[in-house]
Amino acid sequence: MLSTAAILGCAGYAGQETLDRVLAHPELEPIALGSDSLAGQAGSALDLRLDGDLPAFVSNEEALAAGADVVFLCLGHEEAAATPIPRDTVVIDLSGAHRLKEPALYPEWYGFEHPQPAGLDAWSYALPELFPPAGPLIANPGCYATAALLALGPLAEALNPVSAVVDAKSGVSGAGREPKAFSHAGFVLENLSAYRVGAHQHAPEIAQGLGFSVCFVPHLLPIRRGLLVTCYAQATDDDLRDRLEDAYATAPAVRLLPEGASPELARVQGTDGAEVALFEDRATGRAIVLCALDNLGKGAAGQAVQNANLALGHEETLGLRLQGVLV
Repeated sequence: MLSTAAILGCAGYAGQETLDRVLAHPELEPIALGSDSLAGQAGSALDLRLDGDLPAFVSNEEALAAGADVVFLCLGHEEAAATPIPRDTVVIDLSGAHRLKEPALYPEWYGFEHPQPAGLDAWSYALPELFPPAGPLIANPGCYATAALLALGPLAEALNPVSAVVDAKSGVSGAGREPKAFSHAGFVLENLSAYRVGAHQHAPEIAQGLGFSVCFVPHLLPIRRGLLVTCYAQATDDDLRDRLEDAYATAPAVRLLPEGASPELARVQGTDGAEVALFEDRATGRAIVLCALDNLGKGAAGQAVQNANLALGHEETLGLRLQGVLV
């Protein structure tokens, strides 16, 4: 059955990517496109390829009140946290505003006091392969957290927690569409830099999902999109591959690669799938687990639509980009 969708923050990268998937979805109809900067303008104001069949942009407040069956919040963290949530509506929040269960963590990691701390328990943190959505209010995981949890989540009980390190690298679109000093071409091109070392907001999210903290260091790649995490940990059991196979045997959006094969950004860029691989370091015996995904796909909009499908009762993969091509 056809469901209606509203997208708030449609002009940002996550909003644009969400709209793209909704337009390709046979059972979702966009009835409200929210953008405070584009309100009153036609879809072509965002992209000339968008024709007149789309509703004109309205303010985010108007889009929220449109009565859609599912609302995608593609807003900044603090703005999403303050958004009044409509009752009896599936809401997918792509920001970090509802990912952490402990209100006290928001000032430390996001820089603001959560305006609705009592309501955080109503939100379901949903990474479909590991934590399926439960209820209509869904916190979509962050891109780094998605990759780290896909790599380490099925193995958490078979690892020494204090040994876990997550080395992560992402394309510049992970910083959002708003220009920043470190996202300018003059800084990014021909460069590789670590940022928010020891202080990235996805660290407590990863710890919440795994049940223990990891040493997490993100880096900025001189590419538009794509994300790769390389995770190192000391195993306490020898069944790691069996655990990964059990976790992803029927997962349509996550592929465990054959032994010896390594994930590649080129295969996941522009898609909503993820690749996972397991290795053992010959010198130290440490487990090495890699995960590659598109930070705007499986790391944001693709996962949001996947969660919406599950919450609305649609086929899980509708609207997703999961078919690879040779390039």
